[in-house]
Amino acid sequence: MAMSAHIHVKPEDHILTIQEAIEPVYNRLALECEARIIDAAVRAGWSADEAVAAIEDLRKRDVLESTH
Repeated sequence: MAMSAHIHVKPEDHILTIQEAIEPVYNRLALECEARIIDAAVRAGWSADEAVAAIEDLRKRDVLESTH
């Protein structure tokens, strides 16, 4: 007899917070996104350093705008 692949876990049995559960995926996607942006900038003629600086500037702007 095959075992069921479904495991029933009650909410109070969870050992991870939602943040802990999604953090690895979030970080991987953030790195992939940044790599794609840098690649696109390099293909358009900018240097990787310029692309990284532009990304950092955008992040700073987002932080400043979110505090207002």
